[in-house]
Amino acid sequence: MKLLECDQLLLSTLSDSDADELARVLKALAHPVRLKLVNIIATSGEACACDFPSLVGKTQATVSHHLTQLTQAGILQREQRGKWAWFQVDSDHLAEICAVIC
Repeated sequence: MKLLECDQLLLSTLSDSDADELARVLKALAHPVRLKLVNIIATSGEACACDFPSLVGKTQATVSHHLTQLTQAGILQREQRGKWAWFQVDSDHLAEICAVIC
């Protein structure tokens, strides 16, 4: 589903399904560790899951949980390279989110 842009949000009533989708995505972002992960990945262009535990001070299991939440919300894209997963921010989806909450 494509999120609404600001002008669409102001000109029409947000449907229940659009509100549910937006809330799901914002909930995925509404955690300090997840925000930090998105920031690290966005500023690096891409990053390996192997680096995150030391960068955010959490266990690999905790980091994996947060990365899964962000990937399922469409905020991150995941690519398996050998043993490790690499992540990039889905810039288009993030731009849509930003446009809605502008």
